Amino acid sequence: MRIAIVEDDLAARQQLKTYVLKYFEGREKEVELSVFCDGDEIVEPYRADYDLIFLDIQMKRMDGMETAERIRRMDENVFLVFITNMANYAIRGYSVHALDFILKPVNYLMLQQLLSRVEHMLSRQPRRCIPLPTESGIIRMDVSQIYYVETGSHAVTIETEKGTFRLRQSMRSMEEMLREYDFFRCNSCYLVNLAHVEQVADGTALVAGHPLAISRPRYKAFMEALTRYIGGMKA
Repeated sequence: MRIAIVEDDLAARQQLKTYVLKYFEGREKEVELSVFCDGDEIVEPYRADYDLIFLDIQMKRMDGMETAERIRRMDENVFLVFITNMANYAIRGYSVHALDFILKPVNYLMLQQLLSRVEHMLSRQPRRCIPLPTESGIIRMDVSQIYYVETGSHAVTIETEKGTFRLRQSMRSMEEMLREYDFFRCNSCYLVNLAHVEQVADGTALVAGHPLAISRPRYKAFMEALTRYIGGMKA
């Protein structure tokens, strides 16, 4: 499990770190723990690969709510837990879909229960999120939100539910990253999420409203992949 602690109080930070490490001590599951002294340290730049982030509400440079709002723009899937000594602050956490809040001083048994709940929730979630190093920073995206990938000029453009993103990556690397998620090339320029193919007609695939040409050499293989996907088989 990848966990981050964002807390500007040294004593509280050390206590929470000690408790988290104690929870995972002697267990088969390992923990990768990152510690930050203020909100601005985790968001600039944000590394979109945490499972759980503990956020102090009141911090000097960037408070927990602003930090959470910034994180949510880049990562919809990470579990957020607020740490506070005032229960009324925790209500605001619903606006950023916080999982829970912990009152200070942190009680180990309550933390133990929370970590056990997060582990259970993670075990039931299929790992379908990938980190994307975009020009505006790293975001974590569910592959179901990607419509297609287009290559050109030593970069790729990704059309998604959240908008368009440009990455300095090769089409080959994107194809490798998305291989297990039912993506298929309809021509040399486009890598298509088969889940978003709405129609195929006249050598064109309509993908989430975008008409994409299917090249003649790839037409048969693309249609076979689409048929297998619709039939519930892997492409």
